Amino acid sequence: MPDRSPLVVVITTGGTIASTVDEDGVSSPTLGGADLLGPAAADLGVRVRLVEALRVDSSTITLAQAWTIRTRVAEALADPAVDGVVVLHGTDSLEETAYLLDLHHDDPRPVVLTGSQRTADHPEPDAPANVREALRLAVDARARGRGVLVAFGGRVHAAAGLAKRHTTDLDAFWVPDGPLPRALVAPGAGDWPRVDVVAVSPGTDGALVDAVRELGGRGIVLQGLGSGNATTDVVAAVARAVAREVAVVVTTRVPTGPIASSYGAGGGGSELAAVGAVPAGRLRSGQARVLLATLLRSGPGDLAREFVRRG
Repeated sequence: MPDRSPLVVVITTGGTIASTVDEDGVSSPTLGGADLLGPAAADLGVRVRLVEALRVDSSTITLAQAWTIRTRVAEALADPAVDGVVVLHGTDSLEETAYLLDLHHDDPRPVVLTGSQRTADHPEPDAPANVREALRLAVDARARGRGVLVAFGGRVHAAAGLAKRHTTDLDAFWVPDGPLPRALVAPGAGDWPRVDVVAVSPGTDGALVDAVRELGGRGIVLQGLGSGNATTDVVAAVARAVAREVAVVVTTRVPTGPIASSYGAGGGGSELAAVGAVPAGRLRSGQARVLLATLLRSGPGDLAREFVRRG
């Protein structure tokens, strides 16, 4: 008789979960396939189909490579026999990839990302518990229709609004302002636009904003101070960028709370808004960059409206 147990496609991408430590104490992605799953699938009674999309450190993942992961997810879900998808991913950029997937995930079946803080050869690895929970969630009917999810450290998070909150804790992620609204973006085509994150520090000038413009960047995510403030020089540089049709979106280095374009004197948020910068709402810089690049790649549109819908 045919095996009618649930089928999950597991997409591997590298990261700490696929890494081992060499004789010099340096970790790098060396493992793939069944080496990453352990006994979890058999214990849960789940069939697994393995797909290796990448084998890299997630800090190196480009938007084009993240789109490759999205393509592998779409290919997996093209098979009606598949109950869900699990993506094994490094933690450095997990929040970005999860959000990119969520912006294009229009299927009710679960897509779940997970990874680990400890390497596979650690004496007390955290990967087994994370993988087990991700596989369980991928076949859980209650996870259907919830968008892309992240199972990590004993918690389940929505992708939108996710951020890595700690460098080493096993409970590494949080959604500081609660799950944000989901709204799909039409898939774009062609090369990904250059979008850079520029951090504002007290008293900074506009040189870095000018540099992005001069390098041909199409977008800038300005990580401001407080509720989204900068300096007079930065405001002037943003005005120059907007005049050259470079999109500028304002976030904040503060972990929680929305952007408020209300402060005026000396480069405040209201001055940034006056020269054409768009507030990111509650999205922080990593996910704001993903959204901005995705919108620019999708074609002309009202950026301010699109950020309001999601932030």
